[in-house]
Amino acid sequence: MSGQENVSSVYSGAGDTSDRQTIVVKLGTSVLTGGSKKIDRAHLVELVRQCAMLIRQGHRVIVVTSGAIAAGREHLNYPELATTIANKQMLAAVGQSRLIQEWESMFAIYGINIGQMLLTRADLDDRERYLNARDMLQALLANNIVPVVNENDAVATAEIKVGDNDNLSALVAILAEADKLLLLTDQPGLFTADPRSNPDAELIREVHTIDETLHKLAGGSVSGLGTGGMATKLQAADVARRAGIEVTIAAGSRPEVIQHLVDGKEAGTRFLPLESPLESRKRWILAGPPPAGNIIIDDGAAKAVVERHSSLLSKGITGVEGHFDRGSVARICNQKGKQLARGICRYSSKDLSAIAGRHSQDIQDILGYAHGAVAVHCDDLVVID
Repeated sequence: MSGQENVSSVYSGAGDTSDRQTIVVKLGTSVLTGGSKKIDRAHLVELVRQCAMLIRQGHRVIVVTSGAIAAGREHLNYPELATTIANKQMLAAVGQSRLIQEWESMFAIYGINIGQMLLTRADLDDRERYLNARDMLQALLANNIVPVVNENDAVATAEIKVGDNDNLSALVAILAEADKLLLLTDQPGLFTADPRSNPDAELIREVHTIDETLHKLAGGSVSGLGTGGMATKLQAADVARRAGIEVTIAAGSRPEVIQHLVDGKEAGTRFLPLESPLESRKRWILAGPPPAGNIIIDDGAAKAVVERHSSLLSKGITGVEGHFDRGSVARICNQKGKQLARGICRYSSKDLSAIAGRHSQDIQDILGYAHGAVAVHCDDLVVID
């Protein structure tokens, strides 16, 4: 791919969107530095090239990057500092700007724009902030922009830190409703024993169940540069696969590793998802929190929801019962009060009351903002009738 290609030419190679996958690529500090003290820019551009090829094929790529503190140390010429939280936050503050510049310049070779997302656990634990983060992530992807995500180490305290980018990448994968999470590290995968001390250790190719025995096999990081070893990768894999996301732990130094993993070629340790993301979300709608209220819809909307499994538009809403926030589960009922479906609302009860019976294009004018054209998306809706 020529460095002169712009983003439209990169994306013009995309094929049938039904084959499109959303891929989260998590890169540990050891991968970005090659085990040295500084960012390995030659390897970084190679990883970006592989991501660009996925984008050319029509896939959507999200990068979860470590390395801010390492980049800060490098930029400040490796100062001798006390290991305090304030000093780590200072290094992260300096390094994050350097790190994002590296990503920006590398993706620019292929005419691809990036957008920086800095998250803490507080952004993901609070429902409103979670939805805002999800909407921003989806907006970046919809506009062919690669999200580059890192924990906001410069401001995060112990109480709001995710703690490591392995678990952060799992949360981002869930946020993005991703198909695959690739955890690239300094190890080829998970072994039956520690390969650094046991020459008979064998690579585990596929995992169906994560149990206590598997947790005992998880060792630490070879480089010691990052905050996550194999144990945190196992935690991340367990979280993501429960949300229906396939996870693979593999060596980031392996040639063409990203493309091979997306193509399903044998590389690293693959963790099979428990169920599809859509099934997982719909099970949660049915078995999760009780509905917070009711949305009453007209006959036309009822037919569209029940028979065609369409999204619910504001035009079809005739009334709203109860008080609930955006992101809550609500019953969807016909004019006689019969429950037809349940769904996750993209607007609060107050907002739904304001836009009921109105066209989607009027939402912005009525509310002064919009969270999308639908009241309840079909992927967030389970028909009961």
